[in-house]
Amino acid sequence: MMTSSTFQKRSQTAVWTIAMVLFFTLGCLSLTQCQAQSPEVKKQSMIKITSPAFHQEEMIPPQYTCVGKDINPPLHIEDVPASAKSLALIVDDPDAPMGIWYHWLVWNIDPKTKEIPENSVPPHGVQGKNDFGKTKYGGPCPPFGTHRYYYRVFALDTQLHLPPGADKEAVKRALAGHVIDEGELMGKFSKK
Repeated sequence: MMTSSTFQKRSQTAVWTIAMVLFFTLGCLSLTQCQAQSPEVKKQSMIKITSPAFHQEEMIPPQYTCVGKDINPPLHIEDVPASAKSLALIVDDPDAPMGIWYHWLVWNIDPKTKEIPENSVPPHGVQGKNDFGKTKYGGPCPPFGTHRYYYRVFALDTQLHLPPGADKEAVKRALAGHVIDEGELMGKFSKK
């Protein structure tokens, strides 16, 4: 026979367990939050992404923007985990007036890729539809002010089974649970 205090302790344990499950489940509703909770991504990122055209937090040269040639800058990728089956590259602007604006979505990049030359698609890369409605790189083009542009590379434990021209939502869903490491380069641009 269960005493009142035993019943109360078991009830409290059950409530606590349910609360923890809900907290961790609801706390991982976005791709970024899920990646932040992933044990592989919590540690210091190994991947490095750099560009000979600009350094971290520097201004992006106009030729790589809508006021220039509107081509992708050259990028260098280092320290990709040996277990990576593919890479994905996403370029976005979190300062856009209507929320995050996606400039370039590329996936299934060969994980041995060390360099992406300017005005080129990475080896084996499949391009998605950006927020300009195009299946290619769309350079920085802020309507006003100085915006930040993140060039993010993700090491994945799989290849993504998405058709060319897939949109950002499909890409984010496909990435969820498959990111084993990531790196980012941030540059800035203003049309003034």
